[in-house]
Amino acid sequence: MLDEKLEPIYADVLRRNPGEEEFHQAVREVLDSLGAVIAKHPDYAEDALIERICEPERQIIFRVPWIDDKGRVQINRGFRVQFNSALGPYKGGIRFHPTVLLGTIKFLGFEQIFKNALTGMPIGGGKGGSDFDPKGRSEGEIMRFCQSFMTELARHLGEYTDVPAGDIGVGQREIGFMFGQYKRMTNRYESGVLTGKGLIWGGSRVRTEATGYGAVYFVDRMLKRRNQGLEGKKVLVSGAGNVAIYTIEKVRQLGGRVIACSDSDGYVVDDTGAGIDLELLKEIKEKQRGRVADYAAARGAGTTYVPGGRIWEVPADIAMPSATQNELNGQDARTLVKNGVVAVGEGANMPCTPDAVRVFLDAGVLFGPGKAANAGGVATSALEMQQNASRDSWTFEATEQRLATIMNGIHDRCAEMAEEYGAPGNYVLGANVAGFIRVAEAMRALGVV
Repeated sequence: MLDEKLEPIYADVLRRNPGEEEFHQAVREVLDSLGAVIAKHPDYAEDALIERICEPERQIIFRVPWIDDKGRVQINRGFRVQFNSALGPYKGGIRFHPTVLLGTIKFLGFEQIFKNALTGMPIGGGKGGSDFDPKGRSEGEIMRFCQSFMTELARHLGEYTDVPAGDIGVGQREIGFMFGQYKRMTNRYESGVLTGKGLIWGGSRVRTEATGYGAVYFVDRMLKRRNQGLEGKKVLVSGAGNVAIYTIEKVRQLGGRVIACSDSDGYVVDDTGAGIDLELLKEIKEKQRGRVADYAAARGAGTTYVPGGRIWEVPADIAMPSATQNELNGQDARTLVKNGVVAVGEGANMPCTPDAVRVFLDAGVLFGPGKAANAGGVATSALEMQQNASRDSWTFEATEQRLATIMNGIHDRCAEMAEEYGAPGNYVLGANVAGFIRVAEAMRALGVV
């Protein structure tokens, strides 16, 4: 039950943000964890501190006109929600997907506040995107869209103001087009204004791998607290994009075996030998921009493709939802628990529904929430900003070591806070409390702004 002091705050969020269910869900999850904090530190309920955290500092919505290959004018809608800058410049990705609405960006931006705080680095929370669908579009159309999008967004950005990165539908290609337009408009080579750049023009090693690698480091750290590890474990990874691919890679490096992955059309099970053939998956997804059905066809015997199925039906030891929000529901969670899952790590943002999270926690399954487990991406973006500021470039090994250290630190902070507030092993509460306290202390220091 929500603490009685927090009920009116949540009611006001519902009233002021009608129809934005994902945002409501994200706020409720954090507020559910704050009752113990308010009981121990009543001053956090003063000066509308929690209300201010739930209200974005700035919400930007704009028109994005562009011309397709047939010469027709197309119109999309662009968003940037600059949610909280108490710890540093707004930091968060840009998502291009037809389902993007203001509520989507607000939920992602709200999550980003606490995720960024957990890294211990000086970055605030924000998020952006558009309902543009890059799927099926030509290179020229994507370039023209990105240039139009950045033409409006540029006035709101800066290395000390707001630093976007990529997200679903926005990879190094799209970042390149946007950075080129920003450079052209400002007449400045301001490398630190966007992260996720190519290595030869200001990017960081490990940034491509960081979210997937970081999520696996987090899960491995959870398992080690129970004197276990990834060695020999069967793993399910939903999705087949950047996060999923590098989750699979790191699981393999640590001795686990990923036996299934998926996309929006279905899932593939490959339980032969080492499991999913990573090199073939990279060829299909990153170069051919194909589907997991194409992977199954190319892989041949021993591989099963299930169109429209639920990957969570496959028995495994570990589940890593790495595709999109609310992809794993309560029934999926019950199926996983029945099949003996011991750990779940969220590679995506809020991929488990509240019902699913309750099922895992009640069953004693180790559960790493997205704001902690997938913070490796933004942490490495902050490392990219450091390298840009110092005109430096670090080795892969040095950068990955920094990533591993950051992820272990996030895990330990979450575990310590969970114990301090009476819920040992509850990483959801630990992550929310640890992130909230850091942001709240910074906001109080800065006054009512």
